[in-house]
Amino acid sequence: MQKVYSVGQVNAYIKNMFVQDFVLNRIQVRGEVSNCKYHTSGHLYFSLKDSAGALACVMFASARKGLAFRLSDGQQVVVSGSVSVYERDGRYQLYASRIQQDGAGVLYERYLQLKQELEEMGMFAQEYKKPLPAYVTRLGVVTAPTGAAVRDIIQIAKRRNPGLQIILYPAKVQGEGAAGSVAEGIAALDRLGVDVIIAGRGGGSIEDLWAFNEETVARAIFACGTPVISAVGHETDTTIADFVADLRAPTPSAAAELAVKDMEETLSHLTQYRGRMERSFAHKLEEARQRTNQLSLRLTYASPKQKLWEMQQRLEDDRERLSRGMRESLRREKHRLEVYLEKMRGLSPLEKLSLGYSVTSVPDRGRLWSVKQARTGDLLKIYLSDGYIEGRAERIYPVSLEEISAGKGEPDGRRKEPDGTESGR
Repeated sequence: MQKVYSVGQVNAYIKNMFVQDFVLNRIQVRGEVSNCKYHTSGHLYFSLKDSAGALACVMFASARKGLAFRLSDGQQVVVSGSVSVYERDGRYQLYASRIQQDGAGVLYERYLQLKQELEEMGMFAQEYKKPLPAYVTRLGVVTAPTGAAVRDIIQIAKRRNPGLQIILYPAKVQGEGAAGSVAEGIAALDRLGVDVIIAGRGGGSIEDLWAFNEETVARAIFACGTPVISAVGHETDTTIADFVADLRAPTPSAAAELAVKDMEETLSHLTQYRGRMERSFAHKLEEARQRTNQLSLRLTYASPKQKLWEMQQRLEDDRERLSRGMRESLRREKHRLEVYLEKMRGLSPLEKLSLGYSVTSVPDRGRLWSVKQARTGDLLKIYLSDGYIEGRAERIYPVSLEEISAGKGEPDGRRKEPDGTESGR
């Protein structure tokens, strides 16, 4: 009779075969890191892959002391260790004792290169980030039509705002053509005029999320006039779309919470504001009522007739002072005018003529101020207060003002001629 083995016996037998294999006990494997996870226990779980296949790997916490860098998806590494079987699950894996970097990995290099190019172009700049509207009525979602991501977004968004309209663009988010599908979905929802667009998917390896690291998607987000929230993978996953988007959410669920206001919370706030407003209004109304009562009492004790009489008396006093001031001002101005008139009369040529003075002029040379202006034989016009006299200058006698003041202005028996000779009367 053929012997029947238990599962445990088979797994133990296979493990023993691995243990006895010299190559598998001391092996180095080159590959690209994928599905890298740091466990809370300190163990490090990841996969090594190349174009031909993938190999599960684990590095226990005790061996991580020799790891000089932080392992992440996309890195090209060489792992030293042994291949053995995990008997409980019946699967083999590489138990890493040492990990060395062997280049950055093809996908990771492409990621870093595109990230640097777009950053230099300014597509990550904060000034291009659009703010989310306070209240969203139409939410656009670009993701796979099936899966946990779309269910979480719809469930959370509807819970927060039951009246919200959600428009889903069923995009391909993984594999060939995924980047173009996501970019088309963003552009279509932007043309449709939704308030906010959530673009994303659930977690996965760097290959699974690679559509959101493509330049096509980055440019579609940057060109979108509608605010875009990037919600790709888990909290630790970071893609190019996260840097270009107006807002990054760590998960699709968080994106729904960021985009949609909680209506219950909003209504609660409005109720609180209404209560505060009503209490404030009632307080103001009570203050106004008390103020009115105080004024009414003051009005009772302060008669309006008395106030009016006092105002009328002050008005009468002011009128009397104004009248006196006007009379005094008119008197001063009248006196000053009389003084000016008196001065003007004293300066008037006609006034001088009426006092016995005269003005002499020569027709072709004008008024004479000095005997030096006159010549013998000149035709003279002598103006008096009631007319003028014409005559000729027979002789000219220069006389000083001092001589005139001394009464020597009249010619006597001998006077000097202009040429210095003396002549008789």
